[in-house]
Amino acid sequence: MTQSTTVKTVEFLFDFGSPASYLAYKRVPQMAERVAARVDYVPMLLGGVFKATGNASPATVPAKGRWMNADLARWARRFGTEFNRNPFFPINTLHLMRGATGLIEDTRFFAYLEAVFDAMWREPKNLGEPAELVPVLRRAGLEADEFRALTERDDVKGRLKATTERAVERGVFGAPTFFVGEEMFFGQDRMDFVEEALAA
Repeated sequence: MTQSTTVKTVEFLFDFGSPASYLAYKRVPQMAERVAARVDYVPMLLGGVFKATGNASPATVPAKGRWMNADLARWARRFGTEFNRNPFFPINTLHLMRGATGLIEDTRFFAYLEAVFDAMWREPKNLGEPAELVPVLRRAGLEADEFRALTERDDVKGRLKATTERAVERGVFGAPTFFVGEEMFFGQDRMDFVEEALAA
């Protein structure tokens, strides 16, 4: 009798503008390694999700925003993740998420994720300003002209829009969101449940 060699997959839906996505991003590889799972990274536009679902950033509610900042810091300390509040937050991430979408099948995809997430939440920069963004892109092996052309491609725009719409259709209302099969988990503080589902 042969054992099944099927590898479970976790879909990780994220937006660079979400600090909770950053904390999850830093932990996802270790979680997947522990349960021998594959990670499918899915860029989506959180602003589009909010608009479609009537949701809004916790930062728009002062009391909730203050609580969230303290809670994120607690989680970062628990897992030893360097995390710093971005003073330029919120930043329009449309160009950044198009970049991630356009690079999904490129060898620089993970270097791009690392560079942008770190520039948002580890060493915060105003990534809405080209002068701040260009050095970050270069760390990922991208030049400004190439990045601009990538983010203006119709197929990239269409793919990000379709991915975001599909996320909403599946019940997504914020980031990060995980799927194991069709079971949905919301939030970086639910990753224990994600791991349990992958290990089952």
